[in-house]
Amino acid sequence: MKKIIKYIDKPLLITTVLMFAFGLIMVFSSSNVTAYMSKAVSPYNYFIKQGIFLGVGLLMSLIMIRFNTKLYGMVSWLGVLGAGASLVILLIMGQSKNQAVSWFDLGPFSIQPSEFIKVIMIVWLARYYEVNGKRLDKYGVSLFPLLVGGAITFLVLLQPDLGTAIIFTVIVCTIFLAVPISSQIKNQIIFGCFGLVAVVILVVISSGKTLIYERQLERLNFTRPCDRLLTTGSQVCNGYIAINNGGLTGVGLGNSTQKYLYLPEPYTDFIFAVIVEELGVLVGILLLLLYIFILYRILLIGKRSYTNRGAIICYGVAVYIFCHIAVNLMGLFGLIPMTGVPLPFMSYGGSYTICLIAALTIVQRVSVEIGLRKDMKKS
Repeated sequence: MKKIIKYIDKPLLITTVLMFAFGLIMVFSSSNVTAYMSKAVSPYNYFIKQGIFLGVGLLMSLIMIRFNTKLYGMVSWLGVLGAGASLVILLIMGQSKNQAVSWFDLGPFSIQPSEFIKVIMIVWLARYYEVNGKRLDKYGVSLFPLLVGGAITFLVLLQPDLGTAIIFTVIVCTIFLAVPISSQIKNQIIFGCFGLVAVVILVVISSGKTLIYERQLERLNFTRPCDRLLTTGSQVCNGYIAINNGGLTGVGLGNSTQKYLYLPEPYTDFIFAVIVEELGVLVGILLLLLYIFILYRILLIGKRSYTNRGAIICYGVAVYIFCHIAVNLMGLFGLIPMTGVPLPFMSYGGSYTICLIAALTIVQRVSVEIGLRKDMKKS
């Protein structure tokens, strides 16, 4: 364990721990009013649950950090099959929550399988491209991961969870474009995918049906939300109001007015608006800079990795975190439709918190393996 501690990336570890701690504070600040006034539970309800999620994630990370990433790659097949099966079972037996069948209800907690599949898929792709590195000149070998990713994306769309489907697709496609596949095969696959999508759209249009649900079509009208304050624009417009209230230095921790039931579940999708309202734009900018620093450290570990497996894991995790930041904040600022994607380190949620900790732990394991490899060379 001493060698593990020695080779963990300290700047990344310290920054992520501070971010999780700050996020826990903001979960309490943003959720206590909703918990008491709307959910009729203790003001500490979401704070305690988020603390439990972080505790579970910590224990899990202490175990995960001991195992080589090669082992994770070997068992990732089971993870992909298990997560895929859970998505199918969810569609058959799951209960609707927020107009989507995305969670298994376990009483006081719920599990969202589509969150776990993102991290599992990153590890599986890293292992797949490592094992088949010398066969990537074959069309079928290169196409297979995209077929698996496409099948999972389709299951997620059926829930329906457009935000998760978009992020998952971006992760799979980015890793595909990053691996050393010949340009000819890449171009053929890319044009083939575009052609397939075009055919599916034409078939759907000709049948008079739609792949997008009515509530998702409503979200496509996302510009000028304050013109629709009393209807579909209320959420984003109240987010604007929260940010405007905060100014440069904020109204003070715990003093947000928009969390008084103006913002729906302000401790999840709109937590950044509450942060800026209470602590100001300057803290919001600092938070963005810390996100950039975290992504930089992850990419740096990937660049230093001596295996394609480690590099792909790091690049995949960086894309995973970046997509969540971009989709959440762009939705909050009205640049894209709001899709209900959690903000890393800040938003309340068990499945995403645990998955994020798992992803960061695997990245740290890559860092440890780089250090251990250097020790071997010296000896």
